[in-house]
Amino acid sequence: MARASGDERPDCCGARPGAGPAGLVLANILQAAGVESIVLERRGRVQVEQRARAGFLAPDSVAILREHGLAAGLDARGHTHDRCEFRSAAGRIDLRYSELGGGRIHTVYPQQALVTDLIAEYLSRGGTVHFDTAVERIEGVHGDRPAVVARDGEGRELRFTGDYLAGCDGARGISRTVVPARVASCDHGITWLALLAQAPPAAESVIYGVHARGFAGHMPRTAEVTRYYLQCDPSTDPEQWSEQQIWSELARRLDAPGTPALITGPIIERGLVRLRSQILDPIQAGRLFLVGDAVTSISPSAAKGANLAITGAELLAHGLIDAVRRGDETALQRYSRQHLPRIRRAQEFSHWMIDLLHPPVGTGPDNAYRSELQQARLHNLAVSTAHQDVFADNYVGI
Repeated sequence: MARASGDERPDCCGARPGAGPAGLVLANILQAAGVESIVLERRGRVQVEQRARAGFLAPDSVAILREHGLAAGLDARGHTHDRCEFRSAAGRIDLRYSELGGGRIHTVYPQQALVTDLIAEYLSRGGTVHFDTAVERIEGVHGDRPAVVARDGEGRELRFTGDYLAGCDGARGISRTVVPARVASCDHGITWLALLAQAPPAAESVIYGVHARGFAGHMPRTAEVTRYYLQCDPSTDPEQWSEQQIWSELARRLDAPGTPALITGPIIERGLVRLRSQILDPIQAGRLFLVGDAVTSISPSAAKGANLAITGAELLAHGLIDAVRRGDETALQRYSRQHLPRIRRAQEFSHWMIDLLHPPVGTGPDNAYRSELQQARLHNLAVSTAHQDVFADNYVGI
């Protein structure tokens, strides 16, 4: 780990906190190119592989996974999505986005399944993952041998050094605190009750319920499991909602004439999601580079988080390979400049979706005006092909 290239040893990139999509895609690409990396993950392997998260992959993400031999599970068990539906008091808007804009589609594959695949592939390529290992500090990012100091599940202090470090430890991780970045942030004042139901989807498509009582979302995951969201008061205790209350409120907000009733089932997971957004600039400092949620916190309203993680990981991987194998740091030095425009575009569309899906928050004097704008957005999506094309390109792309 402490060596750079050697005659019979793989080149060395460095320790990389975080076994999520960003870190694992990055580590797999590096390992395949003969650049050694070590992954540090604070949780256990079972928890990482079972933690349910988003599942909508954009075509660019799918292409990256296929190009680097990381899509076997996705190709075998994923399924395509090419339409979404909006339901409101004004009626239904059914958008088959495969026939709009660039004609691209999503692939649905649960993130926990993708993470499981990526871990197995990385280990088969000779990679090393330290599970149950919490990073405590990062040192020397402006020197030649940056270091990560961590503690394993038995309380032992571990020290890892390398040529470069990649921080893939999320919005609350240590890595982003080491980068002296300007932070632009927004708390949208919106909270979702996030639910996973052991119940088949009521439709093949994503359904967005735009309702005066608050947003509701229906997100198919598998033939037996569906993700639901309910906008709720920020002080809500998820455990205080009975299953009867949950299904009643979902049915109310997702109801539309001529649509089948929701298929109910046990709620197997529940939690709160507070919609907050954040952009860091720059996203690198010395030999430390941020990837995934460590780079940007983005609301789940447009399913951009995992896709930004994957595209950012590939971009950084190419830069690290150039630097380690050829001694050329040109791509690394422009990593922030190349990746930040993608992040800003995704953030802008996500913010637009937030305003589209949710009634104005609070009791501000401009709430009536903002409600009128929300109706205008829905109307434009219903009647304007130009608006539909722009929506489709942003909805599926980064």
